[in-house]
Amino acid sequence: MMVTRAERKKEHIEHALSTGQNRQTGFDDITFVHVSLPETALSQVDTSTKIGELLLSSPIFINAMTGGGGLATLEINRALAQAASAANIPVAVGSQMSAIKDPEERPSYEIVRKENPKGLVFANLGSEATVEQAQRAVDMIEADMLQIHLNVIQEMVMPEGDRCFIGRLRRIEDICRTVSVPVSVKEVGFGMSSNTAAQLFHAGVHAVDVGGFGGTNFSKIENLRRDKAVGFFNQWGISTAASLAEVSSAFSDRPVIASGGIQDALDLAKSIALGASAAGMAGHFLKVLTDSGEDALVEEMTSLIEDLKRIMTVLGCRTIEELKKAPLVLKGDTYHWLKARGIDPSAYSVR
Repeated sequence: MMVTRAERKKEHIEHALSTGQNRQTGFDDITFVHVSLPETALSQVDTSTKIGELLLSSPIFINAMTGGGGLATLEINRALAQAASAANIPVAVGSQMSAIKDPEERPSYEIVRKENPKGLVFANLGSEATVEQAQRAVDMIEADMLQIHLNVIQEMVMPEGDRCFIGRLRRIEDICRTVSVPVSVKEVGFGMSSNTAAQLFHAGVHAVDVGGFGGTNFSKIENLRRDKAVGFFNQWGISTAASLAEVSSAFSDRPVIASGGIQDALDLAKSIALGASAAGMAGHFLKVLTDSGEDALVEEMTSLIEDLKRIMTVLGCRTIEELKKAPLVLKGDTYHWLKARGIDPSAYSVR
């Protein structure tokens, strides 16, 4: 039986909550070098950061989750937008192709700008989008940035997914050249290599979001929707930590965004120290919202920022740029991945 796009969106939310996150992000391989004399005060710490020219009050934002599933996803996006406004952090919507193909789904996305009129809002489309569709997505929510997501593994496992990916880089290049806002490209949970990042930056992409392995697993989600599982993709990908180290070491002067299984302030701090300018969180925020409600979500966001400030204080880092230079010791799979990829892990320890 054919499943509608709206039904699929609701299934994705249900399965994302049921499968959870597998904690294979690689962050457990990362340890900060303790500073006994930090010469800092909590009151001096400034968590503001930039994604290119976009100024964020803190490095966290609500990453793309949903939309296009009727009333159910409208109410989720309403709550996310209200929480983002209260916490003064950006929020991204899920793929807007639903609304481009069916105008009746527009309210489930438009609610984000309606409830968060002054905040930073990110539009979202897949790499199959045309220039015209990209601009429509931006205009739909008066977006400050456009995310283009890469989800090849998800599409291959999805029963009704795409099977041809030819020409996607050229379309991304056309969108970057034409659309009215900055463009970031994000992987959706399987990580990004420096090779892919090089292609994207050369195409004119403003920032890359590594979307590493270890968070919500869309192979597992789509396999729950199949009669016969494609199980070998469930462990496919590059961990979030390895992706960040690989991409940021090659492009230290370009905006790199962390996402993929980030669950607390320590994960956030490690992401920044590995080179991220900002970090998107989706699955963790969705679980807090679903389990405990919008007020609890705002409280969680506020606590994350306060905990990040505590970590920065004991590391002697007053700014996000200083945290990017904090010494780290790498071990385990992340260490071996970087060595195999020609990156010196000890460079993080002695800086």
